[in-house]
Amino acid sequence: MLAQGVSELVVGHDGRLSSQPLAKAFMRGVTNTGCHVVDLGQVPTPVVYFACEHLNTHSGAMITGSHNPANYNGIKLVIAGKTLEGDEVHALYRRIKTGAFEIGRGNISATDVTDAYIQRIKTEVKPERKIKVVVDCGNGVAGKVLPKVLKEIGCHVIELYCEVDGRFPNHHPNPGEPENLKSLISEVKSTGAELGIAVDGDGDRLGVVDTQGNIIWPDQLMILFSRDVLEKSPGATILYDVKSTSLLEGVIRFAGGEPMMVPSGHSIIKNKMRQYNAALAAEMSGHFFFNDRWYGFDDATYAAARLIELLAADPMSRTPTQLFSEISQRVSTPEIMVNMPYPEAKRFMTTLISNFNADGGDVSTVDGIRVDYADGWGLVRISNTLPALTLRFEATNDVELERIKQLFVEQMQQVKPTLTLKL
Repeated sequence: MLAQGVSELVVGHDGRLSSQPLAKAFMRGVTNTGCHVVDLGQVPTPVVYFACEHLNTHSGAMITGSHNPANYNGIKLVIAGKTLEGDEVHALYRRIKTGAFEIGRGNISATDVTDAYIQRIKTEVKPERKIKVVVDCGNGVAGKVLPKVLKEIGCHVIELYCEVDGRFPNHHPNPGEPENLKSLISEVKSTGAELGIAVDGDGDRLGVVDTQGNIIWPDQLMILFSRDVLEKSPGATILYDVKSTSLLEGVIRFAGGEPMMVPSGHSIIKNKMRQYNAALAAEMSGHFFFNDRWYGFDDATYAAARLIELLAADPMSRTPTQLFSEISQRVSTPEIMVNMPYPEAKRFMTTLISNFNADGGDVSTVDGIRVDYADGWGLVRISNTLPALTLRFEATNDVELERIKQLFVEQMQQVKPTLTLKL
């Protein structure tokens, strides 16, 4: 930061039991270099990003384990408007190893930007009718903000697990896994709500279910969001990650936009948005980045508000379930995790990519290996957040889906014959 002429950053932390003590230690370390800290306290990650803009620090740190289990923790970093990723993280690690720090005396001040954040969304997003929605915060830190925002924009909100509890006693705080949406689905059905909203542990990943309990995957939501954004910003660039449906490219082009597939990872996508001045981006794990009426960072609360606004404004007065059912879709799997330590995963992927027989498919190595066929695609890549490989498959029908799965199983087991794959 100091090397870039930046001397102040905001710091927030999630509700994990280890987060507050880690945040205090982090702030002590930062102020010992001469940097000044604005302590935001316990807030969702998007509120830290908002504070970077609202307080003009353009730099911030969030102590969070994100969607991972309760015993995980980490730091999300933004310096001078740029999210650290890849080589920059390794460079930071080398600096830590060599102890190459400045010495100085910074100060810590505390401020609360949550009300300003809520007011900013309330001013921006105005649904045309009241929608009844169940909100499952999974005992994550978004429970302090998300229900309040949706009430402020006029929703009838039913709260589920919105008390912050860093042990996550009710279910794992990752809406990308269907298992974690069971309580939400049950509550939506029993209350007759039109919509169910779920978020992860730090409030930057969004999950959605309809009134019948159908999971509406992030790439399906992106079809709606893309059309909506391109209506107002024709010709805009829209980004989506390698785990997303192949339907998006055609939808975006048909709506007059410029589609671009990019690697997975919120840091990577955020920086790609800056590079290409994209109006919208999304990651299949549930990160949505709006840059048309918002700041371009991933924010589950803002994305939920925009979704509700979009659904409430339907010119044909369709219910959310009716509207979702008309989205083109294919047969697909959720993300499939295959546990593997990172060094082994790196060696595995290098060998797999070098020897992969795509059998006439269109190969992309933008992030791992994705092979697109006329009737579907498959993907295997290294997870950014867990010691594991991530797989996903999509096809026009179940038969093609099984064919593509089997092709990937055979190729992966050639690299590691003992690999057990339950696809």
